[in-house]
Amino acid sequence: MKIVVHNISGQSTGREVDLPEAIFGIEPNNHVIYLAVKAYLANQRQGTHKTKGRSEIAGSTRKLHKQKGTGGSRKGDIKNPLYHGGGRIFGPVPRDYEQKLNKKVRKLARVSALSAKAAAGSIMVVEDFTFENPKTKAFLDILQNLKVSDKKSILVTPEYDKVVYLSGRNLPTAKVIRAQDLNVYDIMNAKSLVLSEAALGKLTESLA
Repeated sequence: MKIVVHNISGQSTGREVDLPEAIFGIEPNNHVIYLAVKAYLANQRQGTHKTKGRSEIAGSTRKLHKQKGTGGSRKGDIKNPLYHGGGRIFGPVPRDYEQKLNKKVRKLARVSALSAKAAAGSIMVVEDFTFENPKTKAFLDILQNLKVSDKKSILVTPEYDKVVYLSGRNLPTAKVIRAQDLNVYDIMNAKSLVLSEAALGKLTESLA
């Protein structure tokens, strides 16, 4: 699959690069994409939630009234979960939400996501660029030139470029990410995927 290379002015350079069929042209496996997104979102959770049960509440253990003969329900102490200030019944406790995927499944998910974006025409390739100083306005101008400023977009760079990253950090609909950090959730969550030429080479190399 051939795709035109654009410059940061949004104009065609007259060159084309090849998107390998094995990475950008397969039949997407939707279930594997679902598994990868589910695992990613689960792994973002800290799992530090905690409430106190009745044994952890500070309070008296005195029995409130005798067991029988009062006409009321049986009650234990003031820490009874049915009382205001009592313990929580079956409350959340710290736990690990991590989900693991096999290496081949992770790779298939990324390739499927990239193929889905390629089939939808949502992938662009631009010449490699950088800025002298962080400048959000300059970054936004590039997105506007590429006609992706009004939608969620991801700019994929070959390596961490601090100046480019800082330039795009303040834009709510844009994200800058290294090729090796590109994950299935980010791919599927974005409406447009903008790859630099060098980043395309990195992706092809890592997924070949």
